[in-house]
Amino acid sequence: MTYESDVRTMPEIRVPAALTFAGLALGLIAGLLLAETSWEAGTVAIVEPVGALWLQALKMTILPLVAGLLFTGIVQTVETARGGRAARRTVSIILGVLALSAVIGVTVTPLLLALSPVPQGAAASFGAQIASEPGAVPGFADFLASLLPENVIAAAASDAMLPFVIFISLFAFAAMRLAPAHREVLAPFFEALAAAMMVVIGWVLMLAPIGVFALALGLAASSGTAAIGALVHYIAIVSLAGAVILAGGYVIGLWRRGAGFVRAMLPAQAVAISTQSSLASLPAMLVSCRMLGVRSATADFVLPLAVAVFRATSPAMNLAVAIYAAHLTGTPLTAAALIAGAGVAILVSLGSVSLPGTLSFVASIGPIAIAMGVPVEPLAILVAVEMLPDVMRTVGNVTMDVALASAVDEDGDLDSFV
Repeated sequence: MTYESDVRTMPEIRVPAALTFAGLALGLIAGLLLAETSWEAGTVAIVEPVGALWLQALKMTILPLVAGLLFTGIVQTVETARGGRAARRTVSIILGVLALSAVIGVTVTPLLLALSPVPQGAAASFGAQIASEPGAVPGFADFLASLLPENVIAAAASDAMLPFVIFISLFAFAAMRLAPAHREVLAPFFEALAAAMMVVIGWVLMLAPIGVFALALGLAASSGTAAIGALVHYIAIVSLAGAVILAGGYVIGLWRRGAGFVRAMLPAQAVAISTQSSLASLPAMLVSCRMLGVRSATADFVLPLAVAVFRATSPAMNLAVAIYAAHLTGTPLTAAALIAGAGVAILVSLGSVSLPGTLSFVASIGPIAIAMGVPVEPLAILVAVEMLPDVMRTVGNVTMDVALASAVDEDGDLDSFV
């Protein structure tokens, strides 16, 4: 299994991000207009089941999608690491940066929320809309006992995401020890599973404008303008978490290539902002590497690999979303819950393919929230504004990808833009 085959076999999915955002805006406006009127109760009673049904369709895709993407991502990463010293060095740096990104997510986000808390009106409204009680957060002993499932089917059925993710990870590593004939049966199956679930989730997200409109109307009717304030606040908090990773990319790039790194990154970052796709930014990243004096052999190997398995901002920003959802719903987060979320965030980031932000949003953050005991209901609203934090995600990832190539290339011309 190679990077090229993964990209070719993944289906092309178009997610109506602009229409989803429009559905959010219209829902919020309608909810504000209906608030405290005689029409409010009847209208909300009609639209709430529509939003709930769409949310249920969104949730049903998470588990099989995680299984397919996680298995495929781990197999691809392990195969790459077997490619020689340069490959092992690259994978080691990738894993190190992802771990650091997760640490940033669980430390910086609570600090930001302590300095600037979630608007109280929106938090109360989101909490009231959650039908069930927030998931119980285990203590440390319970956390250790829950790492391995007694029955993986039962764990999957009860949304025990952390033991399920650990089982799939162990299964993927075990598959790499099989004979090639057996491994080549499993790998295409999980790749096909992921591709099929991408199609299903794409269908669900095609209905996002309707589902988000229904959910936003009920939210705005109950919380008023606090819902709008919470969304603006959410975008700022999550984007700041990604900005820390972006700054880290600049630190690495300046260390390896000097001040010229800033100028060389501008073309690739411009493409990243306009497309919000690391894959679409790949040609521009290759140009940036040439400007920096990175050897072609290094750039041609590192950058496609980075686009396939390395999203430096994902653990930090995905954890920021889950932690924000916890604050919205009043879900307590212990150290054990944060550790569980960080572990899942690192593993899931390896399996997330380079797809539109609204699509990868569900695939990546749903498992993290479930592993932390955080209700996933807020994600159905937050996905509507993902197109805005996704700019920071892509710019941060693209910058870190070029910085990675610069760090791996030990013999490049370091003085090109000093």
